[in-house]
Amino acid sequence: MKCPRCESTSYRKNGRRNGKQNYLCKNCGKQFLEPILSPLVESDLIANSNGNTKSTVAEATEIALAKKLPVEEKLTEISLSSLSSLFAEELRKILLSPDLLESDTFNQFIQKLHPKQESKQKHQLETKISLLLLDAENLKLDINSELFLASICEYALEVKLAFANWRNPSIGKHDIELYKRGYQLIHVPGGKDSADAKMIGFGASILRSYPTVKEIFVCSGDGILVHLCNELQNQGLIVYWVRRQGQTLHIENRNTGNLTHYSITIAREIPSLQQVVAEIQDLIKNEQNSINTKLQNLATIANLFEERRNLNTNIHQNTPEIAEAIYPQDELSTQSINLKLEEEEKFIQICDRQTLDKFLLKIIRDFQINSPQTKLSVSKLGTEIQKITGVSPTSILKKLKLGSSFTKYLESSSTFVLKPNGKDYEVMLQ
Repeated sequence: MKCPRCESTSYRKNGRRNGKQNYLCKNCGKQFLEPILSPLVESDLIANSNGNTKSTVAEATEIALAKKLPVEEKLTEISLSSLSSLFAEELRKILLSPDLLESDTFNQFIQKLHPKQESKQKHQLETKISLLLLDAENLKLDINSELFLASICEYALEVKLAFANWRNPSIGKHDIELYKRGYQLIHVPGGKDSADAKMIGFGASILRSYPTVKEIFVCSGDGILVHLCNELQNQGLIVYWVRRQGQTLHIENRNTGNLTHYSITIAREIPSLQQVVAEIQDLIKNEQNSINTKLQNLATIANLFEERRNLNTNIHQNTPEIAEAIYPQDELSTQSINLKLEEEEKFIQICDRQTLDKFLLKIIRDFQINSPQTKLSVSKLGTEIQKITGVSPTSILKKLKLGSSFTKYLESSSTFVLKPNGKDYEVMLQ
């Protein structure tokens, strides 16, 4: 016999434990019981041991059992199954021995398994879910409405139960649709409020079947289901009562009293009165900003018109002889002459590309000075040119034989830069 820890043969008796001899190893101090062997095996081991064998206890046991079997039984009666049963019995006795159960190795093995089991059970208890109970005979939920309900709750909507008499022809193929969407279909016999009664009975004990449920939707417009909502609240659940009025779903949080509306026709949430007021205020603010921008544009046009008017007045004052030569005093009055001169000098005459570039350069700079916050697009620039010259930019380009596209002309010019801005381009100086 050897010490099970250090395999030393130096040991002494140290009392008895559970009716068996207890030993103490002199080398490492380990206490152990005497090996559990059958009398047959033990006597044979003692008789054949010389104190120097290197065989293990299991090997010695197997050899001893093999030697004690009669030759006739070895050849005929003893089979592999009988040997296996004997070995299994001896192994069972060793594994269930107090020495093994009290060993440090066995305790460490148990401690490694214990935290994993605890963490798994803790994770299962912490995983909360949401559940939906649907009276399919009273209310029909399409996929969009169901997704909206799933967006309201805090936990994942994992369990969906639908109650109805599925043999009723009025149900149609609604059961097939719900089944494809993951609903559990619960059949009830025909009769008034049969589905409601089944929902109340099943829902009142919902925590027995689904202990991790935290939120629950009760989807039916029948008033009798108020009792079910109250019972679920008393069990500590968050309850949403879903009803339909016309083309609108009313989702009431029974715990907080909050009411949410969902339009079935437009598949979106109907905003509350406060949200509508806030949206109207945003629209008014945006419209005011648009009006201010238009007023700034009008002020810029008025300034340009005033500058042009002053320029025409100076020209008229410097050339009175031209007016007298063209319009004699005996034919027209002075007022008529001034009006005709203003009409003739109203528009600038552009005769070449260089004049056109200078003219465009002046318009862009004036626009940047008067409206620094407003972007000048190609269309706006064309409008300003037509207001001043009386003709469109395309007509001017065709007259000067510079092409027919105002945008391409600006792109080809080294004076201007075009920056894409939506469907139009913003004009900037190089």
